[in-house]
Amino acid sequence: MSVIKWLWRLLLMAITLIGLLAGGLYYGITQPLMIDEPIIYEVKPGYTATRIGSQMEARGWIYNALLMRVAARLNPHWVSKVGEYEITPQMNILDLLAKLDSGDAIHYKVTLLEGNTTQEFLDTLAQKGNVDMTLSGLSNIELSRKLNLPYPNAEGLFFADTYQYYKGDTDEAILRRAHRKLMGELESLWASKDKFTPLSSAYEALILASIIEKETGDASERPIISKVFVNRLKRNIRLQTDPTVIYGLGSDFDGNLTRAHLRKKTPYNTYTIFGLPPTPIANVGKESIEAAAKPGETDALYFVAKGDGTHVFSRTLREHNNAVAKYQRYQRRADYTSSPQ
Repeated sequence: MSVIKWLWRLLLMAITLIGLLAGGLYYGITQPLMIDEPIIYEVKPGYTATRIGSQMEARGWIYNALLMRVAARLNPHWVSKVGEYEITPQMNILDLLAKLDSGDAIHYKVTLLEGNTTQEFLDTLAQKGNVDMTLSGLSNIELSRKLNLPYPNAEGLFFADTYQYYKGDTDEAILRRAHRKLMGELESLWASKDKFTPLSSAYEALILASIIEKETGDASERPIISKVFVNRLKRNIRLQTDPTVIYGLGSDFDGNLTRAHLRKKTPYNTYTIFGLPPTPIANVGKESIEAAAKPGETDALYFVAKGDGTHVFSRTLREHNNAVAKYQRYQRRADYTSSPQ
């Protein structure tokens, strides 16, 4: 046999082997994954196609880890994104890689409730169990510095809402989003404020909004409660609202608000100070900010809780005392919503 014929046969064999290899690779890459039901796969920082392929081969999801590396090379710009992904039996390796590159990970939801403090927001995030907690143990002053917030105290600077996040997202990232949303809503609503408001800044509106939030569970009452406080501010009458007292007591409050508490001097005791407390006392949603910026219409200077989440509003002290006698013949509870006196 001549050398030329031998070379041609060798070339033909090589081409055949390459074809078989290419066909095998194509078959392996395009066949459905070897799973029977949807599964969750988590991509962690630093995961490469090699590592992902090795894990999937070990779990019996693909024939060979080489298939993952070859498929990834078909798209030189492919990068796996951190997160949890749902993988279904209909997917092949190409589908899988496209999903991991898209960042279309499973998202979770967390609701930061209106009326909760910033520390309670952090507790809520910690309870989810899949948020990377980097801010635990920091005071509100330290939080403000850490997050570079525009005010020295972080209380009330996060918008109460439901947020989506991915497993492994940090509490810092979620709170930054909540702060940006709060500032956007606050600036927008303050721009359309009532022109006769006694409030001098958007921050004062936020402080008042937090008091409104803690005073009522009935959304329809917020504008009226806001106007009662505005009326008192205009007349230089102390706000005398229990939620501010309770906030100022901090851990000293045991659930029973006493007359001694109302006389205790703190920066937040609106029975002893004039005007607003120095910071918000809770985080709020849009409705309370709107009520603070644009109060309703009433001449009332007083209100008293009826015990069902709503209030009786009064213009005179006599009317108010009668309402107190009617509705407040019980010991104040931890969830007591107050009345200006």
